[in-house]
Amino acid sequence: MTKNVLICGVGGQGTVLAAKVLSQAALSKGKQVLSAETIGMAQRGGSVTSHVRIGKNAFSPLIPAGRADIIIAFEAAEAVRNISFLKKGGTVVVNDKIVQPTTASILGKSFDAQEMLDYLEAIKAKVICVDAEKISAKLGSSKAVNMILLGAASRTGLVSKEEILSALKILVKPEFLSLNQKAVEEGARADNAFIVDKCKKPC
Repeated sequence: MTKNVLICGVGGQGTVLAAKVLSQAALSKGKQVLSAETIGMAQRGGSVTSHVRIGKNAFSPLIPAGRADIIIAFEAAEAVRNISFLKKGGTVVVNDKIVQPTTASILGKSFDAQEMLDYLEAIKAKVICVDAEKISAKLGSSKAVNMILLGAASRTGLVSKEEILSALKILVKPEFLSLNQKAVEEGARADNAFIVDKCKKPC
């Protein structure tokens, strides 16, 4: 059976690396993997999406609308923006924070994270809500959000925590390996108070 995973965020959050780690984890199990990125204006904080398709029945790297089993969203607005990809009964693993778009800031407007999370739950998706900011603070780095979310996604059975950790050894430079491994461990912890199945505050 093919598993379709859409990873989304904004430029600089590490979506492409997360997709590579997920792909490597699946390849290590001997599974066929197809992937593609839509980068756009990533260097200006624009949207970034990565499609990862795992299994022999995938014949294109792009996930059709309504076919994603899992959306891993590094910020809540991007989860909503890409929700049309999610299949009925699919899972959204989402960071409960918002990265305010530059255009919204210029206009004096702002996006509300809780409004976005309420919408995700209203459409009956299974939502795993992650307070990646607090976990990052515990780790002492704001650059670990991608691996925290990937660790949380391992709870779905997509790939195991151990497979992600093994993939990191192949793809990440030695000086950054320990931080990324700790981030995955924190995201995968079943007793982590900052990861819940309901996105009502406090998370």
